[in-house]
Amino acid sequence: MAKEQLQVLNALDVAKTQWYHFTAIVIAGMGFFTDAYDLFCISLVTKLLGRIYYHEEGGAKPGTLPPNISAAVNGVAFCGTLTGQLFFGWLGDKMGRKRVYGMTLMLMVICSIASGLSFGKDPNAVMATLCFFRFWLGFGIGGDYPLSATIMSEYANKKTRGAFIAAVFAMQGFGIMAGGMVAIIVSAAFKARYPAPAYQLDRAGSTVPEADYVWRIILMFGALPAAMTYYWRMKMPETARYTALVAKNAKQAAADMSRVLQVELEAEQEKVEQGNGFGLFSKEFLRRHGLHLLGTTSTWFLLDIAFYSQNLFQKDIFSAIGWIPKPQTMNAIEEVFRIARAQTLIALCSTVPGYWFTVAFIDRMGRFAIQFMGFFFMTVFMFALAIPYNHWTHKDNQIGFVIMYSLTFFFANFGPNATTFVVPAEIFPARLRSTCHGISAASGKAGAIVGAFGFLYAAQSQDRTKTDKGYPPGIGVRNSLIVLGVVNFLGMVFTFLVPESKGKSLEEMSQENEEDDGSATEMRPNAGNVLRTVPV
Repeated sequence: MAKEQLQVLNALDVAKTQWYHFTAIVIAGMGFFTDAYDLFCISLVTKLLGRIYYHEEGGAKPGTLPPNISAAVNGVAFCGTLTGQLFFGWLGDKMGRKRVYGMTLMLMVICSIASGLSFGKDPNAVMATLCFFRFWLGFGIGGDYPLSATIMSEYANKKTRGAFIAAVFAMQGFGIMAGGMVAIIVSAAFKARYPAPAYQLDRAGSTVPEADYVWRIILMFGALPAAMTYYWRMKMPETARYTALVAKNAKQAAADMSRVLQVELEAEQEKVEQGNGFGLFSKEFLRRHGLHLLGTTSTWFLLDIAFYSQNLFQKDIFSAIGWIPKPQTMNAIEEVFRIARAQTLIALCSTVPGYWFTVAFIDRMGRFAIQFMGFFFMTVFMFALAIPYNHWTHKDNQIGFVIMYSLTFFFANFGPNATTFVVPAEIFPARLRSTCHGISAASGKAGAIVGAFGFLYAAQSQDRTKTDKGYPPGIGVRNSLIVLGVVNFLGMVFTFLVPESKGKSLEEMSQENEEDDGSATEMRPNAGNVLRTVPV
């Protein structure tokens, strides 16, 4: 039997788009801007770290990070993010969204600054310090995923909720772009102030001592946007859905939202006293939401294998097709500049527009259609890049390769990269919403770790003489792209497990207004992904 909806929650569902919606998008979105900046800026400076700390006297090529160090530097933040998503997701349901939100931000500010500092000049000491602080930076970033999504979904109205949550996530695109732009500005300034010859002309002189400041400034800059939004995060009231449905304080929820919505709302304490109490590991949760959780975790896992293996190793792909000159023809700071310019161009042309296409269309097309379409085109473009791979490596066809590669990114962002973030914030009960989003996001980060580490080894040439120093032969870039195409196809298949939440209230989706008397209706995904209601 359905219970009546609380007035305060109904008021949020039907509220017109107002100033507070945009404030919430900016406050939550700046966290995501910082997350993306911090996670992706490391890929701009790994080549520089190799030149500074692993230079070999008389080596024909500049120094590079050894495989195990490279994997640790690139991947340690993801390990932190995964644990942070699980821990802060759970904590957000226990202590409340707002209280935990401030903790994650402070952690990000402190660790961003600390990751640019290091104890001693010994390569091992520098890398150990960098990895230690990037793990805890990732831990803070991990908390931002479930909390930002949950706060935005609980503040939004049902008509434009998808666009609001997607807009928070879309700030990631600007974060990636900002990382590239900061690296361009810093490297250009240092390049002008401290000119140096190319590596092949002067091996030791091509890396000026001041280059050591470049990577530190780029990493530490990530603290700035996070610090700027701390005050505003602390001023946001707790979400009404947490206060009413989890903390069971209808009076406080009504008071908070009366202030935000500027309308009089009545506290209905008697309605919040009743309520479902099933937990995450109960049979009731498994019956109602088991398939949904499988759908959100599997699609996010598969997406991130493809998304992160592409994103972190863009610079290798650019070098392979000749878009970035050979390292020995550049000095250390010039190389940072070239890598940053290429990544910023990709972000500007495909990553950022893809996110905002999702914002524009998610409440018209629905989550399912966008996710399915995105996985479909990613599969098509991956195979189109992989099968005639030798054709794309010829000099005349390089622009074609970059266009196809950009389109893959565009459809990742106007597709599953945004929807896998939106849906888990909408379909689970309020008292488990942050936890379930954290589990889904952590599953994604597990995919990112597989993608980032797996691709590092897999993309190595099959010819032992052509592999990067220290790496065993892999399956080559072409075969790696084929594997990623298969991964995207599987993502398309698992999308059928995810229910459509367009235009429905959060309580409707999570069935929180249903009594535990066996007469509840159950949502089941089906081939067309239309929700059927079946008696249980």
